[in-house]
Amino acid sequence: MSDDLHEAISDVEGATDAETSRRSGGRLAPFIALGIALALIGLVVLFVGADPDAERTPAQSSLLGRPAPEAVGELGDGTPFDLSRRKGSWVVLNFFQSSCVPCIAEHPELVEFVEQQEQLGLQGAEFYSVVFGDSKENVEEFFEREGGDWPVIYPTDDLISVAFGVNLVPETWLIDPQGVVQRRFQGEVTAELLSVTIQQVREGA
Repeated sequence: MSDDLHEAISDVEGATDAETSRRSGGRLAPFIALGIALALIGLVVLFVGADPDAERTPAQSSLLGRPAPEAVGELGDGTPFDLSRRKGSWVVLNFFQSSCVPCIAEHPELVEFVEQQEQLGLQGAEFYSVVFGDSKENVEEFFEREGGDWPVIYPTDDLISVAFGVNLVPETWLIDPQGVVQRRFQGEVTAELLSVTIQQVREGA
């Protein structure tokens, strides 16, 4: 067989292989596209079906239904704070840190909640931010920047967070007028969630 003929045969075989590969790829393309589409649909269903309040549901604690632990500290103006002396009022304690991203994200909701409670007068809940591993300077700069006007508790050696078992912030606790712990929320909360929860507890739900 001449070299020219051998070369011609090789060219034909190469073209045939390329054509076969192209056709095979063409047949697979729709299946690949379908697979990608199904994966995207699955992600959409996952996000749409996810409960946005999943992290805002009440968390468990051995303190629930029991008298609140001792919690003393100092307010920003130097006034002593003692949780046991707040009986007779609904009290909401929100543990936070000025550099905590979720704390910053939930802050506008807290501002709204406090405004709502102030409109209720004596029926409204008392709201306190409890500083968690932060400095007074940072906290004051935070409130000046983000807004909000309510008492801030500076615990002695973070003993309040230890007493409540707080390891991560934000974390929010609801204490009834009898001084009994009613709810614990880990993660961000909303003004609506806090208001509705207080109303539910009042109604014995």
